[in-house]
Amino acid sequence: MKFFETSKYHFFKKSTYVGLRWIGIIGQLITIYFVYFYLNFKFNIIISNIIILLGILSNLYLIFIYKKTQLSDRSAFIFLVIDIFQLGALLYLTGGVTNPFVIFLLIPSVFSSSNLSFKTNLLLQILTIMVIIILTFYSLDLPSPISDHFHVSPYYFYSIPIALIIASIFLNYLAMTFGKQSRLRREALAKMEEVMATEHELLSLGGQAAAAAHSLGTPLSTIKIITQDLIKQFKGNKEIEKDIILLSSQVERCNKILRKLTLNPVEEDVFIDKDISIKEYLTEIISSFKEISKKNFILTFDQYSNERKITKSIEIVYGLRNFIGNANKFSNEKIYINLKSDSKTTEIIIEDDGNGFSRDILSKIGEPYLKSNEIIDKSKIGLGLGLFIGKTLLEKNFATVDCRNSQTRGGAEILIKWNNEDLFNI
Repeated sequence: MKFFETSKYHFFKKSTYVGLRWIGIIGQLITIYFVYFYLNFKFNIIISNIIILLGILSNLYLIFIYKKTQLSDRSAFIFLVIDIFQLGALLYLTGGVTNPFVIFLLIPSVFSSSNLSFKTNLLLQILTIMVIIILTFYSLDLPSPISDHFHVSPYYFYSIPIALIIASIFLNYLAMTFGKQSRLRREALAKMEEVMATEHELLSLGGQAAAAAHSLGTPLSTIKIITQDLIKQFKGNKEIEKDIILLSSQVERCNKILRKLTLNPVEEDVFIDKDISIKEYLTEIISSFKEISKKNFILTFDQYSNERKITKSIEIVYGLRNFIGNANKFSNEKIYINLKSDSKTTEIIIEDDGNGFSRDILSKIGEPYLKSNEIIDKSKIGLGLGLFIGKTLLEKNFATVDCRNSQTRGGAEILIKWNNEDLFNI
């Protein structure tokens, strides 16, 4: 059983990028205040603060509004463009290419070169070069008193942007080359490990399945005989008879599974081996939970729910199963699943009637190994891995996942949303 391959898509971790941006913003603030108040350099500090404030606001947007744990190629491009323009504007106020801090203009494009696609890197590289050229011919003078004494030959002046452009091209090429080679090595290693694991399974599963079928055959037959006697004994008692019939059907199902495994140890689950609609995905997943849970699953969908089939994706199946499994684990009695779809979007809302997310971890949901400090049922304590896995798998398949507490049910609420253009082109 293989995952749908999304390794060809480019992502990098949002928290890492946000942390780096905070370092840059704090560095900018320290620099302009030190130069303005301690060294008494004269430049427009009010406009400089406004420019830095734009960087702060964009970072706060990433933290509180942008809910994904990873930045996609497109989102990363937008925020890196903001970084380039923000730094370019500060340099415009303080001397352009003659400002020694102009070297920092290379950071966004170099940072992206080993993480993002070639097209994104190329656009960022072109934008960086354009900003350098503009700052060469158009900028305010260096802050006084440096501007009173800074006079150089045009040969030296124009060598600065040329050196920056050459360095930018070289560093981006170097980072892209090593990044590509590193990805290829990781993919080759993963393929090798997958092949070795498959070979190992082929050698071991056949014997294990045959042994299991032989060992379990007798007790399963005994259970089958006892259930038949119990049906006769409790005939007329509808409640008990219903449970016994269910037990008998599950025994028969175990026998069928064992027979299939004996014939073909690597046979995959038929449910996830075909193209089906999102509604059918949810129906099948809920059915699998109903067999092991006594809780009430309530699936609703509007009359316009899209019946269009999507390409089979184990990642979507596992992602949805993780969230529905979490709702089953933490709910009291009921799990509500609502499917909405129109011509543009498909939306799944998963709610439960439990206690909801603890307040101290609500803002960190999507990160692994989370533990709440609030006193809760110890039997239901987890590490946040289910949420992390589900969120990551669905976001890599172009979904937007928002985790919050439900205002109507009292428990947790998971909102999963796709643009149909992305969902049906997976």
